[in-house]
Amino acid sequence: MNGRLVRSVLLRPSLPDSAAARHRARPPPAGRPRTPRPTADSRPYERRGVDGLLAILSGGGDYAGFFAPGFKAQVPKAMFDQVTAQLIAANGKPGAILGGAVRVRYGTAIAVVMLVVDPAPPHQVTGLLVTGFEAEEKTLAEVEAALGRLRGDSGYAIARLGTGAPQLIAGRNADTRYAIGSAFKLVILAELVRLTNKGERKWDDLVTLDGGMLPGGGYTTKPKGTQVSLRELATQMISISDNSATDILLHHLGRQKVEAMMPVLGIADPARNRPFLGALDMFRLKGVAGLADRYLKLDEAGRRAMLDGEVAGIPPILIDITSFRTKTPKMIDTLEWFESPNDLVRVMDWLRRNTEGPAGADARAILSKNPGLGPDARGKWQWAGFKGGSEPGVMNLTYLLQARGGDWYVVTASWNDPQRDVEEGRFVGLLNRAVALSAP
Repeated sequence: MNGRLVRSVLLRPSLPDSAAARHRARPPPAGRPRTPRPTADSRPYERRGVDGLLAILSGGGDYAGFFAPGFKAQVPKAMFDQVTAQLIAANGKPGAILGGAVRVRYGTAIAVVMLVVDPAPPHQVTGLLVTGFEAEEKTLAEVEAALGRLRGDSGYAIARLGTGAPQLIAGRNADTRYAIGSAFKLVILAELVRLTNKGERKWDDLVTLDGGMLPGGGYTTKPKGTQVSLRELATQMISISDNSATDILLHHLGRQKVEAMMPVLGIADPARNRPFLGALDMFRLKGVAGLADRYLKLDEAGRRAMLDGEVAGIPPILIDITSFRTKTPKMIDTLEWFESPNDLVRVMDWLRRNTEGPAGADARAILSKNPGLGPDARGKWQWAGFKGGSEPGVMNLTYLLQARGGDWYVVTASWNDPQRDVEEGRFVGLLNRAVALSAP
């Protein structure tokens, strides 16, 4: 529900702040010339990092000699091996370095890798970061065909936004409801936007933590009485998908208030998502044996009573965390958050319409803090907002985009496979290409 180890970060320690832009990289303002960046081939010592990269990413190489002591202290070999194994399992073996920008071709995806190499001998690598994935498809039609070939079930929509209803430019299964993981958090953000627009809340309003149980995240261990602004909670919920921030907001704003936003946003089947689950609700239901089966047999009123009673009283220590580490899908077709690609188009269109002008600056800053794109795709657009979501067998990526001419678009896609985990790198690469190719 919170993304995975390899998405947008591989190994971040030892990267200087100036190099740690990751998906937040932004193009220079229009009219300002770009400063050429040195490639990995432009300095002899950087060649050192490129030469050893393939062997390291293949699970071999000289880990001890390749990385600097500071990197190894923060990323032990066992941890590094776990990540490289995940990359290989998801994408196949890396087979080539594609150019000086250190683009590594895996079996089904191209990883864009940032290396930081010490200029002093023996030129050890002090930082290694996977900044994104690329696809090799050259046209939007090729991307659409590739999305259609994904195993399991997938759907997408590309829409132009204007004064009326969104206009679908391209799509497949656009009205089919898919499990969307943490993209459900857009509904919570929308309720907060509604409240701030009406003057019932301010972004600087403080929430006092009550010491109640929370899922994993930045606020889980904060002491009772800690005060956090609505702006900070929303920023963490959207930009890094912090589950603890999400549940704090959901319970502070009110579950039923958030539920009432679904028809306002244009979600076609809001009953499918009632009661509106928090992250800890989902972890409890899926992580305690037999609980989900009993929950799903109840009607809405029964489910609501069970959530407020039995489920709310389950301490996190009783949740079988190991079951979430197997990468095996768990009830993704019956117990998740469900929206269609067209639902998500309408959600983003509502957010666009209701964040115009100075009053919407906070919400747009929250949506755009992590645009979820590599620099090439991001550079095609004037502004990009993003929220995605995943769990084993589930992935969604949803983008709200403003073209340099001012027009607005949404690109969204979901991939579900109840039998096995999805190939994250491949999906991210395809959506990055779709976003880049959709720019007018």
